[in-house]
Amino acid sequence: MQPAEDIAIRTASLSKRYRSGGEELVVFSGLGLEVRRGEMLAIVGESGAGKSTLLHLLGGLDRPSEGAVYVGGRDITKLAETELADLRNRSIGFVWQIHYLLPEFSALENVMMPLLIRGVPPLEAGRSALACLSEVGLGARASHRAGELSGGEQQRVVLARALVGDPEFLLADEPTGNLDQGTAERVFALLENLHRTHALTSVYVTHNLSFARRCDRVLKLEGGTLAPCLPEDGKTYV
Repeated sequence: MQPAEDIAIRTASLSKRYRSGGEELVVFSGLGLEVRRGEMLAIVGESGAGKSTLLHLLGGLDRPSEGAVYVGGRDITKLAETELADLRNRSIGFVWQIHYLLPEFSALENVMMPLLIRGVPPLEAGRSALACLSEVGLGARASHRAGELSGGEQQRVVLARALVGDPEFLLADEPTGNLDQGTAERVFALLENLHRTHALTSVYVTHNLSFARRCDRVLKLEGGTLAPCLPEDGKTYV
């Protein structure tokens, strides 16, 4: 058990169920998770195990059937929708397998969007967005629309957008899943570097065990339970 001040994200007796036809589908029940402050945690498991569902709950994008989710010491399950939206905008960066960039806007405008939603003046938002694009190596591509960028460049725009609001937490769901191996390696190396330089607490859902092994800890979600994963290299994650 870690000291309370060292825990950035915690769940307590977390359960999620869905109605499917006339039956109830239990994704997990009574799930417990602690993520240490500054940790880079990977969650692996088979498709359909509930990894993405768990990540959505940690980010306040969905609500549990029972239990609590504590982010930065706050039980986000008790927050109103407006409070949740503000938490997501200010404290959590999201990276998805599909980039969800707005095609009619430039890379710079896409990265500015979270700050504009927050009420930051456009000139200030533009400066911050350009700085983040430069950090991911895309300063020269700021005026290009999403369709004019490669898959790897699009994902780097997503990283810049996730970080422009200076979040404490980064949640990523298969962030390299749609990329070829070489591009995926470059994007994951960038994720590792950004995790360190921005002092983030990061949780990654991935099927790529070679990337998972590079995280501080790996947990496997299987049968509704999280357990330490023992990758092939023999390193034990606890």
